[in-house]
Amino acid sequence: MLGVESGSNEIRSIHGKEVVANLASVVQSAGLDAVPEVDMLLARIGVGHYVRDSVSMPVGRNHAWTGQTQSGRQVFVKRLVGPDLDVQARMVRILAFEEFVGKVPELASHMPTLLGFDRGAGLVAFDHVTAKSGHELMVDETFSEELAYSVGQKIGALHAASPIDGMDDTLPRLPDPELLNALPLAMYNGLSFAELEAWHLMQHDVALREGLENLRRWEEAAPRCPAHCDLRVDQLLICDDGLPIITDWEEFRLADPARDVGAFAGEWLYRSVLDIVTCRSEGHGPVPDVELTHEQVLASGVQRMERLLPLVHWFWRGYRMQRAVDPDFPVRATAFAGWHMLDRLIAGAAGAQALSGIARAAAGIGRGALIAPHEFAGLLGFEEAQ
Repeated sequence: MLGVESGSNEIRSIHGKEVVANLASVVQSAGLDAVPEVDMLLARIGVGHYVRDSVSMPVGRNHAWTGQTQSGRQVFVKRLVGPDLDVQARMVRILAFEEFVGKVPELASHMPTLLGFDRGAGLVAFDHVTAKSGHELMVDETFSEELAYSVGQKIGALHAASPIDGMDDTLPRLPDPELLNALPLAMYNGLSFAELEAWHLMQHDVALREGLENLRRWEEAAPRCPAHCDLRVDQLLICDDGLPIITDWEEFRLADPARDVGAFAGEWLYRSVLDIVTCRSEGHGPVPDVELTHEQVLASGVQRMERLLPLVHWFWRGYRMQRAVDPDFPVRATAFAGWHMLDRLIAGAAGAQALSGIARAAAGIGRGALIAPHEFAGLLGFEEAQ
């Protein structure tokens, strides 16, 4: 596997693996032609250029292409998008994970090879793997308790592993309590009406601000270990053998492990609210396209939580099989679950004109978990720390 430092002729070897999937995508060769560095990297690593009519472009925050190369090998290439300093920091974390994962058999298994990278262009190339995403299984209601347990084991193995030298030990950017005081002008100018509405609601919530300040203070004082720091079910890929593969390690660093556990719980809390508009727990089809009130959503939420939260409990059991946790871990994990729901509120508001009742309800549940995590830890199954 080859890496190239742009602006030089140096090509060097590294050890590493990652996974990719052929998610729903559209063919966009024109986008590929606009980034000649992709084919240059593929040529350097010896697989040849992409065959244009085989290339598709998975949707995500980064630019990505997957398809057949001239050698016949199926390859996935990702181009990191963002400010230069941020892109370089994420590249460093990706490569740090590649070095780290080779020492953690529970994570390294079933991972395709990292074929090469171009640090200056923000490109990484991997073997392609066909798999279903965890989000697909969540929506189809085929995300099993066994799978949740296995994911918990893998996250536990990640957190139990010894760190490598030089790992990023900075706190993740969010949650940032300072954003509840004021948004940077550049950020403000790029927000949709719904995003502005979401930030307005949070900025005028004194209890929420205090909850975020508490969470940040707890996070700073918590024991740190190798952590994913951006865990979502759409970053889980499940191959034919049923084993989960965890992807997207751009935020990998030394961090509070409760962040990852809380994120997984937050995903299912959020889903339990979204399911209200489908009536799936009653076995009916989708409800008409009408706006539900905040009160209607909350009144229906408990039943959906009771149906989905056992998956969080099984995740927790698998996690605890791998490592012990500190006494304050359940409270921090619960608060992170609450923040995860607020983060999803903001992400879901991108490009929208107004917040829906369902979004407000999800945010309300997240707010409760964030400002009173001691009261919610039992609901999530985190009450037993020892």
